[in-house]
Amino acid sequence: MAVIESELEEMILNDIIKTCKNLFGFQVFEVVPIKRGWLNLKWKITTSEGVFLVKQYNKERFKLYNLEELLLAFSQQQRLYKQGFPCPRLLSYHDNVMFETDNGELFIVMEFCHGEVFPPGNLNTNQMYDLGRFTGLMHRLLNDGTLMKKKVTNFIPPSREDRMEYWNSVMVNVRDSLQEHLVPIMERQYQLTKGNSFDEFGLIEAGWAHRDLWVDNLLFEENRLGAIIDFDRLNYDYPQLDIARAIISCALNKNGLKVDTVEAFRKGYSEHISIDARSLIRSLKFLWYLESTWWIKIDMDQFTGPPVRFKEEMLWLSENYNELDAMLGGC
Repeated sequence: MAVIESELEEMILNDIIKTCKNLFGFQVFEVVPIKRGWLNLKWKITTSEGVFLVKQYNKERFKLYNLEELLLAFSQQQRLYKQGFPCPRLLSYHDNVMFETDNGELFIVMEFCHGEVFPPGNLNTNQMYDLGRFTGLMHRLLNDGTLMKKKVTNFIPPSREDRMEYWNSVMVNVRDSLQEHLVPIMERQYQLTKGNSFDEFGLIEAGWAHRDLWVDNLLFEENRLGAIIDFDRLNYDYPQLDIARAIISCALNKNGLKVDTVEAFRKGYSEHISIDARSLIRSLKFLWYLESTWWIKIDMDQFTGPPVRFKEEMLWLSENYNELDAMLGGC
């Protein structure tokens, strides 16, 4: 199977390189595969015109995308880049940034951004300050009026009653599957939902956001942010979910939440958009409300790769939900 996959990837790569030569006229000297992400293939290519990253869109995964929304995301990535924001510039041809090979492979080409991807929970205060600063700038630019507001967000928070019903059904399924060790976990999600009104969530403003702001999409050059990458999910949602996702991904390690780095992020973000401790806490709780049903599941013991980390984050948030106020109140 591995041999077949390798041959298929080579065929796709050759098809893309042929198209790149026709479009951009450059010669390719070296190709290095980048093994990150789900299904979509990526390569670092060194050419006569510079170093680029090629991203192929897997045909099955592409069915999950909305092409119009994806092209809008690319346009905003280009707009951010032109305003000096640290993100890769997309190569264009006749104003198009997404291309198709003769064999129907869809792909984009962008400048290769140098930098290091840090493991979850390992950013220091200087890195978190810089990440906060550029996250605030990104949110300010995306919501400067260039893009119209939408009537609905991507995430429409369900009612507390609907969520209680959901977690109750999960508990029934867990008991039926005889996975007794999962019962207390599902019970905790149910009790948290039952015991909180979530009225504060109504204070969270909708807006344009990156929607995938975690360590794998952040490149650092020592203590400064080198680039934010992968804007595919950019859409009208809740910018504060970007804040919470960045914090939980970058500041939570095996010893708990590094409060000093959370405060550094808040200070950096506040250079562009004011945010206080109450808003940070509300954002993290809102993230749990969104993502807990994605990662706390009956089959979560079988997770591999990034979902293992996402599960750990949601479990930590559910275990520390009522302590967040005391933990971060001084930020």
